Amino acid sequence: MLASLKVRDLVLIEDVALEFADGLNVLTGETGAGKSILLDALGLAAGQRAGARASVRASAVQGSAAAVFELAPKHPIEALLAQNGLAEGTSVILRRVISSDGKTRGFINDEPVGVTLLRDIGGLLVEIHGQSDDRGLYDTATHRRLLDAFGAYPEHVTETRTRFEEWARARDDLAALNEAAATAARDADFLRHAVNELNALAPVRGEEARLADERALLMNAARVGEEISGALDAVSGEGGAEAALATALKRLSRLPQEARSAAAAAEAQLEQAFALTAEVRRELDSLLSRLEVDAADLERKEERLFALRDAARKYAVPADELDTYLESCRARLDASEDGGAALRSAQAREVKSRAAYDAAATRLSQARKAAAGRLEAAVHAELAPLKLAHARFRCAFEALREPSPEGQDRVAFEIATVEGAQFGPLTKIASGGELARVSLALKVALAEASPPAVLIFDEIDRGVGGAVADAVGERLQRLARSTQVLLVTHSPQVAARAARHFRISRSGDRTRVECLGEPAREEEIARMLSGAAISTEARAAARRLLKEAAPRKGRKT
Repeated sequence: MLASLKVRDLVLIEDVALEFADGLNVLTGETGAGKSILLDALGLAAGQRAGARASVRASAVQGSAAAVFELAPKHPIEALLAQNGLAEGTSVILRRVISSDGKTRGFINDEPVGVTLLRDIGGLLVEIHGQSDDRGLYDTATHRRLLDAFGAYPEHVTETRTRFEEWARARDDLAALNEAAATAARDADFLRHAVNELNALAPVRGEEARLADERALLMNAARVGEEISGALDAVSGEGGAEAALATALKRLSRLPQEARSAAAAAEAQLEQAFALTAEVRRELDSLLSRLEVDAADLERKEERLFALRDAARKYAVPADELDTYLESCRARLDASEDGGAALRSAQAREVKSRAAYDAAATRLSQARKAAAGRLEAAVHAELAPLKLAHARFRCAFEALREPSPEGQDRVAFEIATVEGAQFGPLTKIASGGELARVSLALKVALAEASPPAVLIFDEIDRGVGGAVADAVGERLQRLARSTQVLLVTHSPQVAARAARHFRISRSGDRTRVECLGEPAREEEIARMLSGAAISTEARAAARRLLKEAAPRKGRKT
């Protein structure tokens, strides 16, 4: 509920504060005193556009409006506050500051916020019904939700939303399979070639790195072989050590006997050196033979390594991922060749889930139409006492072009206020006074289904009096039993039913606000009955109105 409103330096208001009661709160006073300015100030605090009646008071630098709301437990606003990092609690303060150049700043719980967020929060707390209002009941986007709340069939709403989500998933799965099958069909030839080629190659994860290391070693071995070949030539080649030693031994063998005896030791050493040289030659030959085998292995390893790298470049994947790519190609090829069964299964699921959604949406539509009939009857019952006997109200249904989680209906509240006239949107058919009374009739019918924090009516009783004014007051009082109501009124019959009564007066260029006790209320209602000169009869009539209204008050102050 709205606990208080504080306004400073707006239009004619210098500094006023109002403390509201739960139930019906009325603002009365002479025309031009500033009653509507207070409602505009509340709208300004709740994020509405700053209009001409929300300008800064002359000579002031800036004006402000601050509204304090007491929240019911688990109010929807709590989630919105939490999402935006704003302090949560049992109350929320909406404040708007407007400068003399028309620029405004918004605050929630003293934290600066954008006007959009301020409007979103305010829309959950305040519902204003005036001649220029185009939100709340007049916004067709809310009508389906209001009808569903009135009809009280949450099981149909939930089932329809669930079936829609199931159908949407089945539809997405089918679309994905169709896309995959189409892509696979386009790529089938390429996939077959890739699978055949990679199957023949049989890549193994980690193989490329291993081959590269082995190749590097074998390439070093080749260089060693070259050096060994050179060493072998130096030992046994033409002019090598083995041939030179053989020549030396041959020469010593030709020496005379006495000289050969003297050179016997040298000859023995030469024979030993020759034998060692022959052993070296045999070892080098053996080693070179082994290196020739390793060189062939190097060629095989290089061929394998280059084949892996060529395939990696061809398919644009790392060589270590060729095995994974092969499995992917196999899967895609299988999907293109065997996807018919999967597609048929997905198509069957999509058809079945769509049928389940259609059935749920049909049941929801039937429930809505039944609720629409009850709502139309409830509104019609309220219209006649409000001097709108010829008015006709209906819930117009239109089938949506595309299914939605909320069903297949577009719902719009329509009115025809003149006998024989065509139905049309509330704001385009009803006049200002009629619009307010139609809003009241709708709100009374919907009171239990969708109560806001506070309902605001601006001169809902304009142009009516007597029994009609009494009917307006009785319905406002009844509405105030389920939600707080604040209104500007010139009707004594309405004012007499208030739980709290404020009198707005003007002195020069200043607006004053008084919260009236019982004696002052009697005097104010007498003034509303008789005008400036208050007669004894007017006071007696005022007392009678207050007495008649007293037993029917909805909530205590």
